[in-house]
Amino acid sequence: VQLQASGGGLVQAGGSLRLSCVASGFSVDEYAIGWFRQAPGEGRKGISCTSKSHDETYYRDSVKGRFTISSDNAKNTLYLQMNSLKPEDTAVYYCAAFVQWPGPCSVIGGSFDTFDFVSWGRGTLVTVSS
Repeated sequence: VQLQASGGGLVQAGGSLRLSCVASGFSVDEYAIGWFRQAPGEGRKGISCTSKSHDETYYRDSVKGRFTISSDNAKNTLYLQMNSLKPEDTAVYYCAAFVQWPGPCSVIGGSFDTFDFVSWGRGTLVTVSS
């Protein structure tokens, strides 16, 4: 099982980017799946996730109204549309599939140790300049 994230880059504040995460070895609606990010000097945290079968979504307060998670089952791909980007959105973004819902996605300042991850993708760097 594997996840491959892409789409990061350098963008000015107020700009947009779309991240993609292609799954292989399993279906994107087979597990809860979502986006996490890790800023310099900080721990990894959930940003936006969707439940198995995509009937529920979660957004961290800091991205609500600006980021949108979606998926294309035919392409077995998860997306994160990021609009109105801010310098504080600068981070390495990861996609991950996991079992519990909302599980690690809603953890604030805690550990992911109690959750079961199916796969983590390699990160893609998003840099937002002011």
